Amino acid sequence: MTVRELIVLGTASQVPTRQRNHNGYLLRWDGEGLLFDPGDGSQRQLLRSGAAASDITRICITHFHGDHCLGVPGIVQRLSLDRVPHTVHAHYPKSGAHFFERLRYASAFYDAAEIDEVPVEEDGEIARGKFGRLEAYRLDHGIDSFGYRLVEPDGHRMLPEKLREHGIGGPQVRTLQTEGEFNGVKLQDVSEPRKGQRFAFVMDTRLCDNVFELADNADMLVIESTYLARDTKLAGDHGHLTAQQAARVAQDCRVRKLVLTHFSQRYDDPAEFHAEAAAEFDGEIVIAKDLDRVPVPKRATGR
Repeated sequence: MTVRELIVLGTASQVPTRQRNHNGYLLRWDGEGLLFDPGDGSQRQLLRSGAAASDITRICITHFHGDHCLGVPGIVQRLSLDRVPHTVHAHYPKSGAHFFERLRYASAFYDAAEIDEVPVEEDGEIARGKFGRLEAYRLDHGIDSFGYRLVEPDGHRMLPEKLREHGIGGPQVRTLQTEGEFNGVKLQDVSEPRKGQRFAFVMDTRLCDNVFELADNADMLVIESTYLARDTKLAGDHGHLTAQQAARVAQDCRVRKLVLTHFSQRYDDPAEFHAEAAAEFDGEIVIAKDLDRVPVPKRATGR
């Protein structure tokens, strides 16, 4: 059975609090496990969540501020300790390659894991696989920062009644799907178009065109909302978003599920973020908490 869910390892901005660990987000997407922005403590949070290092197939770092990357040494060493058998691909801004090298080799350890570094330098596709396309787009945060988007290819939804009507079943269905035709029956005769799903991850940034590019038609948008609207100037000064701005992006981009995270310690009541977002966005809103498991929405009709 395929699983598509976000495991939240931490939700704090800049410094951890008693309730919030540094950042960390594991996206389980069928057979893939994309670990975004592992901050300090991510290895332990991974254990507490019930996930394992062997679930990780890619590490995606948006930028090299400490709350988004100081967990890399522990994760890298755990991959080796657990003898993870598959290659783990690491994506990060190319300008910060020296930071990644220092983090990767922060202390002495038996280096047994195969980590393939794939630095990001330009907007666009950075990886392709059964999951579809992984894309990165530059954000506006003062230092080089990239957001990520996972785009599943469009496909077809098989129609059981049409398959029965044409006498097609069992392995014949797979043949039809791969070859597009079986015994004169075409794929479009027994299926309907199925829109691929999209996941977007947007961390520290001011509003810019690429925030909207990443969020466009996302089934799930995970986005920073460090500040509330009453501190909009402060957000802009420090290269961040407010909950209000994040929600407006979600509304304009036809997002289905909005996950807000990366909260400043200056705010005590998470409900304020929900109220502010709900005034702008009419879809599902999740105010992320550490160790939450947030399912990617089921496919919508017509998507």
